[in-house]
Amino acid sequence: MAITLNGSGLTVEKLVRIARNKEKVELSKDSLERIKTCRAMLEEKIKAHEIMYGVNTGIGEFSEVVLNDEQVKDFQRYLIYNHAAGIGDPMPIEHVRGAMAGRINVHAHGNSGCRPEITLTLVEMLNKDCIPVVCEKGSVGACGDLAPMAQIALLMMGEGEAFYKGERLPGKVAFEKAGIKVPGLQARDGLATINGSNFMTAISALQLYDINRWLKQAEIACAMSLEALLANMKPYDVRLHKLRGFSGAVRSSQAIKKCIE
Repeated sequence: MAITLNGSGLTVEKLVRIARNKEKVELSKDSLERIKTCRAMLEEKIKAHEIMYGVNTGIGEFSEVVLNDEQVKDFQRYLIYNHAAGIGDPMPIEHVRGAMAGRINVHAHGNSGCRPEITLTLVEMLNKDCIPVVCEKGSVGACGDLAPMAQIALLMMGEGEAFYKGERLPGKVAFEKAGIKVPGLQARDGLATINGSNFMTAISALQLYDINRWLKQAEIACAMSLEALLANMKPYDVRLHKLRGFSGAVRSSQAIKKCIE
């Protein structure tokens, strides 16, 4: 059964299943409707020439520059070109998959303003395991993982590179082989794809999952050693650690005692 992303139910465990086990994902119906509603509202504002940062204005120091209708069409493409840079080896596939899942989950709130095609393409990429090549170094993280996320966004324009069925391919070729339609980028789509700390979040979640497993393994090994040595168990008395007031030590002492009992 596919993991449903709705903006609020993505746990560390689910992210690990998507990133490492390559479980299928789906966008909830309510989320899709929210995305459509938000996009319709945005397009009305664009038609009315209402000033919106990053949609019909520049960004950063160019935020006061208002774009005309032609420039609005091209701006998202140039935005991605400007940010899609990095160095080093390709980032592990699980990190990229985790970041993509996190971005879909952000879009699922229905506040990002992108077209539904952008979110659904990310879903399709995950489900068909067509994963962008993203450089492992280059993110600043100041207002999101802009550089690595932009390397994902390149695929939305049929550019960049992707891993598909063990091959490293040009993005357009990978999409063709996977049967994924290139959605292109229109107003707001690029910014909605890159402006978030999804790589930092995904990597942290995967590390947290591993650390929790290592901790459990360490506690089991500790309990086995204590039992084999017929060790003094007084230092592991839960009451002692409750007096000291460190919640982690309390939990760990309880786990060790439970293993021995």
